[in-house]
Amino acid sequence: MNQEEVNRSIQEGKSGMQDAVEHLQKELLKIRTGKASPSMLDGVMVEYYGNPTPISQVANLSASDSKTITIQPWEKSMLGNIEQAIFSANLGLTPMNDGEFVRISIPPLTEERRKQLVKQAKHLGEEGKISLRNTRHKVKDAIKKAVKEGYPEDAGKRKEDEVEKMTHAFSDEIDALITSKESDIMTI
Repeated sequence: MNQEEVNRSIQEGKSGMQDAVEHLQKELLKIRTGKASPSMLDGVMVEYYGNPTPISQVANLSASDSKTITIQPWEKSMLGNIEQAIFSANLGLTPMNDGEFVRISIPPLTEERRKQLVKQAKHLGEEGKISLRNTRHKVKDAIKKAVKEGYPEDAGKRKEDEVEKMTHAFSDEIDALITSKESDIMTI
């Protein structure tokens, strides 16, 4: 293994760590903070002519105010399917169908529910950090293998330090995301 391959391993590791952080950001969007946001419905799949389809591809989603999400299907026949999909997604939300739109009122969060959501966010953060550690482990193994195959030991040590700093930077980013989400959830 030469310098180029070691650098490629580090780049792949950095890319993997960035992916872990981006995945965490998407997962945190799904945790509701008491404010209505169309992104709360991102994972909802609607039965559309026999195929599960993301809700955003069969309807317009909008937050009409801070407590209400409005869903306007492109085909009126989809109202029932959308309503059913929201119930099936088990988000703790109750859709109301008025024949034109599906409206979802976001109930205020109880103190107990807020604590559960914070715990869920911290769990997602820990999963993100596990992913970072796994990626770091793979890259360090590649560097150690390169040293065994003749890559200079001191250069290998510098590359390992570089990977360690990169891991800490991404870990700090995850901590910041979790802290921000926690304050969002606990703000009444």
